[in-house]
Amino acid sequence: MRTQLLRGAALALAVALTTAGIATAAKPTVVRAGNLILTVNGGVAPKRLPKKRMAPIKLRMSGNVRTGNGAHPPAAQKVVIDFDKHGAINARGLPTCRLGKIEARTTSAARSACRRAVVGTGKTKVEVAFAEQAPFSASGPLVVFNGGVRGRVTTMYIHAYVSVPTPTALVTVVKVKRIHKGRYGTRAIARIPKIAGGAGSLLRFNLAIERKFRHNGHRQSYLTARCANGRFFARGKFAFTDGTRLAGTVVRPCTPRG
Repeated sequence: MRTQLLRGAALALAVALTTAGIATAAKPTVVRAGNLILTVNGGVAPKRLPKKRMAPIKLRMSGNVRTGNGAHPPAAQKVVIDFDKHGAINARGLPTCRLGKIEARTTSAARSACRRAVVGTGKTKVEVAFAEQAPFSASGPLVVFNGGVRGRVTTMYIHAYVSVPTPTALVTVVKVKRIHKGRYGTRAIARIPKIAGGAGSLLRFNLAIERKFRHNGHRQSYLTARCANGRFFARGKFAFTDGTRLAGTVVRPCTPRG
C-alpha cells in the first residue's frame, strides 16, 4: 500500500501549550522554549519534480537540541510528524527486517542481518548526565531499516550504536500511517527509547532516506513525491521527559514540471 509522505522533513517546534514556528525558506528552523533550543532542517532531492506524476526522491533530515545555558537537555520521548499529501512511501515488495534481528547488535552486525532492508543512513550524537558526574557525549552511526507493511501501517526501525558509557544499540520504532487532514496525508509516530537508563538525551542527528528496488519486474522507489503547487508542508510535535511540548510547521518550495 502507499501512504502519503512529504518532502521537507519537518520537526519544527515550540513550547508547552503552543508557540509555533514557521519556516518557508530552505534554511534551518530555530525554536526556543524557555531554556530549550531546537534547530531542525530538511528537504528533498531533486527539487524539480513532476506536477502530476510521482517521481523518486531522497529525503534529508537533521536536528539539534541544546539549552541556552549549556545544561544537559531533557530527553525526547515521542515525535509526531504530519507530512504533505503530495508525497508517498512505498514499501510493498521491499525486503523487510524484524526488530529482533537488529536489537543488541553493532551497526555492522545489524546491517549484515538485514542488508536488503536498509533504506537510509546517518549519524547521531547523544549526551549522558549521571548523578554527581560531569555530562559526556557519544556519537555513532544511524541505519534505517524497512520493517514492512501491515494493514495500513508501514514500520521503520532506526538503529543507532553509541557508547553510553558502554557500547549500546538503540532502536527507535517509527509507525507511518495514512491520514486525511487537509494538506497532510501521512502521520509518522516515533517513540524514542531510553538512553543510559534515562540519563541520556539526543543532541543531534542527520539522516538521509532513499532506496530503489524492483518489484514484480518494475522499478520502485521507497519515497516518491510530486510538486503539485510549488510547496510542501510538514508539521511536527515533540514531547520531552520534563513535560515540555513543542510544535511547529515547515514549508519548503519545489519546482513543478510537466
